[in-house]
Amino acid sequence: MSLDAVLARIDQDLDDSLARLFEFLSIPSISTDPAHNADCDRAAGWLAAELSGIGFDAAVRPTPGRPMVVGHGGEGADILFYGHYDVQPVDPLELWNSPPFEPRIEDTETGKVIRARGASDDKGQLMTFVEACRAWVAVTGSLPAKITLFSEGEEESGSPSLIPFLKENAEELTRDIAFICDTGLYADRVPAIATQLRGMMGDEITVTGPKVDLHSGSYGGMAMNPIRVLTRILGGLHDDAGRVQVPGFYDDVEEPSADLLADWNGLDFSTEEFLGAVGLSVPAGEAGRSALERLWSRPTAEINGIWGGYTGAGFKTVLPSKAHAKISFRLVAAQDPDRIRDSFRDWVRAQLPEDCTVDFHAHGGAPASRFDTGHPAFAATRKALSDEWGMEAAYTGMGGSIPVAGYFKSILGMDSVLTGFGRDSDAIHSPNEKYDLESFHKGIRSWARILAAL
Repeated sequence: MSLDAVLARIDQDLDDSLARLFEFLSIPSISTDPAHNADCDRAAGWLAAELSGIGFDAAVRPTPGRPMVVGHGGEGADILFYGHYDVQPVDPLELWNSPPFEPRIEDTETGKVIRARGASDDKGQLMTFVEACRAWVAVTGSLPAKITLFSEGEEESGSPSLIPFLKENAEELTRDIAFICDTGLYADRVPAIATQLRGMMGDEITVTGPKVDLHSGSYGGMAMNPIRVLTRILGGLHDDAGRVQVPGFYDDVEEPSADLLADWNGLDFSTEEFLGAVGLSVPAGEAGRSALERLWSRPTAEINGIWGGYTGAGFKTVLPSKAHAKISFRLVAAQDPDRIRDSFRDWVRAQLPEDCTVDFHAHGGAPASRFDTGHPAFAATRKALSDEWGMEAAYTGMGGSIPVAGYFKSILGMDSVLTGFGRDSDAIHSPNEKYDLESFHKGIRSWARILAAL
């Protein structure tokens, strides 16, 4: 059977696969820093060359920012695979225990890990798929499906070139189903397929009262303090049951299906462990909802930062002219980010007293994503993951956002299967990022099984 031979080849070639990954990881492709533009170009070229070497018709495609890599190859099931080759900055460098672009294998209490920036997010995950394709070609002489591999170089810097590129190349990139490997295992051990992602909308508020800062002894009791105004408004953002008080906020929120809730309830989630790991014990959010509902299928509003007046050392008795806050909303189902933004701003304006004005600055917005698990790729992937990891793969949600999945849906009309092999301990975006050697090895084997199932 071809699959058995492919899996054996993966095991046999693991050291060579690691050597290739280490080459990739050694390229400091930090997309947010213009000083690394040439490194991003080099990483794109490296990836395109690797794809060409295993039978893809691959090329580096220019954009106004960092280039895309697109490769086509094979026959059979028609799929798109997405990953990104850019990485996060490494600051603060002094917190790294080893140089971030000198990848190495380290022994830890939980097993061997690959230590480097990008090891988990997302070069290691991307290369699990590439190495699975390589093994299939080595054993059978061809790719096992009609594959388009699409990799961008700006995921860690807001993907400014992504939407125009998708629109300009929609016909070329549209396939029957997309696969995205930028996620992780559930509870660090259970293979998982994320079937829904929360969206996001961010807004920054500036409330202005007097035209200049005032002495509180001279003006206290007479002049309106904008910090007082802002904190009163934001203090009313939630009621005592944790529900958001912006009018119409829940109008387009849909309930998860009974089958999905049953799957979630079977995941043995521990609120005590989840909160205890960060020094908390009492769940916040909407009363009457399970922990996983609060994390995956309910919308939220959070105050991410608030400032105004004098915040330096010592004390200054000032009534500030301005007060500021940053607010983010995690959105679900059919909630429209633009509609939520408009409702929030109207709600704030309606509570302003005389002599105060408000300005807003938008910080992006993307709708939530939810995928049709009736597509046969979901069942095929679930069985393949279960066979490889020795336990039933879970359908999960994600509290965060992966905007590209929404763009594949809205621009290309494709659902996405989101499955990856990261762990919560991988420290992505932080010093000492790692990817478990088991995740890399079994990730390659998982993709080989998924491709066989397709």
